[in-house]
Amino acid sequence: MPQSLVKILVHIVFSTKNRVNLITPEIENELYAYIYGIIENNGAKLIIANGTPNHSHFLVSLGRNDVSELIGDVKRDSSSWIKKKGVRDFYWQRGYGAFSIGESQVAAVSEYIRNQKERHKSETYEDEFRALCRKYGVEIDERYVWD
Repeated sequence: MPQSLVKILVHIVFSTKNRVNLITPEIENELYAYIYGIIENNGAKLIIANGTPNHSHFLVSLGRNDVSELIGDVKRDSSSWIKKKGVRDFYWQRGYGAFSIGESQVAAVSEYIRNQKERHKSETYEDEFRALCRKYGVEIDERYVWD
């Protein structure tokens, strides 16, 4: 029987709308657990998730999923869930960054994601996102990237 075997690793990054600090420590673990379920229900695997009060990073093994559909499901479903938890003004930004990585980079990217809170004691989300885009050779238009 023929098989289609796929493993595509993607570092996904997006913020809350207008980088508002709405991902509180009280809800953060539960939010990431909920997002884990969304990703698993889409046939993908969440390797690690972490972030700060205004943005999140995810390392995902996509399999045969479409990255934009997966991110749309994550944003829509988690936004609805967090509003039901009492954060009525919660929205994710419309855009996102999705950067492919190789298997040999999993440990380094996982460590990078794990250390988000420490990193952002001295760096803004905007500066970090610009640096990620430079690192992965992605050009951004500042007029549209921060919506």
